[in-house]
Amino acid sequence: VVLAESLGSIGTALHAGLDRRIVGVDINATHHRSATSGIVTGVATAISLGKTICSYEIIITNEEGQRTCTARITCLILAQR
Repeated sequence: VVLAESLGSIGTALHAGLDRRIVGVDINATHHRSATSGIVTGVATAISLGKTICSYEIIITNEEGQRTCTARITCLILAQR
């Protein structure tokens, strides 16, 4: 879930721009199988990119391409600093 949160937050920060702050308001994850060794890969796909709210779906797979986790994060974009 830490990987998913990082990817969604980075995506939101890039969308929001350098002069905006972001905070996570919701995250949920379904773990499909364990990944006890090897490399995992996370891909964040934007679901919605708004002026104040962004949502991403993050799919994490293992080295064999099997899905290990599906997550969704929603971030709030705060006012300019």
